[in-house]
Amino acid sequence: MPSFTTTLQKFGEKGDKTRWTYIEIPVAISDELKPGQKKSFRVKGTLDNYPIKLVALLPMGRSINPDGGFMMPINATMRRGIGKEEEGTQIKVTLEVDNDPLPQSADLLDCLEDDPTALANFRKLSPSHQNYFSNWIEDAKTIDTKTKRLTQAVTGLSLGMNFGEMIRHFKPGFI
Repeated sequence: MPSFTTTLQKFGEKGDKTRWTYIEIPVAISDELKPGQKKSFRVKGTLDNYPIKLVALLPMGRSINPDGGFMMPINATMRRGIGKEEEGTQIKVTLEVDNDPLPQSADLLDCLEDDPTALANFRKLSPSHQNYFSNWIEDAKTIDTKTKRLTQAVTGLSLGMNFGEMIRHFKPGFI
């Protein structure tokens, strides 16, 4: 499990990444984790002593770093966990590849158990497409919204719809 010390950085005015806090992952470290990898992948480990898991490393792109490499966005929860917010602050990082599956919505799985057709159609979807449904349901901020989304998901899946088709089907005014 590779360890290294790095510095918190912030993007300036960089389009959709404006004001992001991040760390650069040296090419030698990313190659040790996943040799030759050019696409995003998930890692787990520690930032200082704060545990992290299911965190994506994103490709830096040669316009940002001529050597390529990866970056890890450091969200507010992670910054609070390590007790460091300021750009230029040093942190110790330990990483390993995280092959654990993303957790699925327990509520969705419970509802699908009541509809074998919907469950069978859900299981036919790729894991990333299953995650669209699961994340959409878990992102609901109220119980009413969550209930509505669960109903729409189970109905859409029982009709053989993928996530996009289901969203369009239940969109108000859609014909």
